[in-house]
Amino acid sequence: MNSPHLLQHLFKSTLPELGREIFDVCILLFRLTIPIIVVVKLLEELGAIPYISAVLAPLMTLVGLPESMGVVWTTTMLTNIYAGMVIFFQSPEAQQLSIAQVTVLSSMLLIAHSLPLELRITQRAGVRLLFALGLRIGSALLLGMALHYIYSAGGWLNTPVTLLWQPEMPDEESLWQWGLTQLKSLGMIVLVVSALLSLLRLLRWLHIERLMIWLLQPFLKLMGISPQATSLTIIGVTLGLSFGGGLLIREAESGRVSAKDCFSALCLLSLCHSIIEDTLLVLTMGADLSGVLWARLVFSVLFVSLLTRLVSRISPAIQHAYLFHDVSRISVPSQEPR
Repeated sequence: MNSPHLLQHLFKSTLPELGREIFDVCILLFRLTIPIIVVVKLLEELGAIPYISAVLAPLMTLVGLPESMGVVWTTTMLTNIYAGMVIFFQSPEAQQLSIAQVTVLSSMLLIAHSLPLELRITQRAGVRLLFALGLRIGSALLLGMALHYIYSAGGWLNTPVTLLWQPEMPDEESLWQWGLTQLKSLGMIVLVVSALLSLLRLLRWLHIERLMIWLLQPFLKLMGISPQATSLTIIGVTLGLSFGGGLLIREAESGRVSAKDCFSALCLLSLCHSIIEDTLLVLTMGADLSGVLWARLVFSVLFVSLLTRLVSRISPAIQHAYLFHDVSRISVPSQEPR
């Protein structure tokens, strides 16, 4: 195709299609995000977080942490890692922890955070809500306990933590300031989604996506995930569930990926997503890379590999009732589980 025809095709077909795709994905994500943002803000204003923390505090002893760290994990689960970090830095016990303890805490924050939004996204993509909730909290505790016992048995990382960075503690913001912050976040979502969708189209046009599928195929095969779920996996691992949520739902609804593969891929992403940004964040708390990156990667691959094999032994009726359901737009409504 010569240059004039290529430009004509770009402006008449490709760009309008891309614009509609960006609009659809952003609207879908906003419909999920905005109500949850409001609900979480109401919980904060009503002072509900300390009461929820009191329930989780005894669990901290299972992973070798003081009970006061329960409020850090609770805040992170209900809001995001940034908010949990602020609570962590404000805690007088933060600098009394060892590197091993901070690594254990950070690994749990990386798996179980932003649950109101991220669980809603995985639910829309086909994973049953109660299973997704149990997976996030249960696996966070499991990895935390494993790291605690490994570090304790080997006497590793038992030196006092050194905080690599300590942010300025924000003043209490007004409702107006909070609203402006949320609008900026929504604007950032539009920018990120636009850039990612454009990049995905470019990768498909250059056939680089096929190369990525080929490179990831051995790992996906180990976890029982078909190559058709590669794009979904790459989006979640690199971008995360919050920013990549609209794309993940769209991919699940497209019919290109089976419900079982969506389930397996989303279980992997529940344990290991936004691997660059989130890992760098918790390193500023003084966490060690051995736990927050390498141990999390190994744990996620082994856990999902075992999970997919167990799920394959369960009857389809139980799978659809308790684990996942087909959200594909091309599926026949009468065959959808009630």
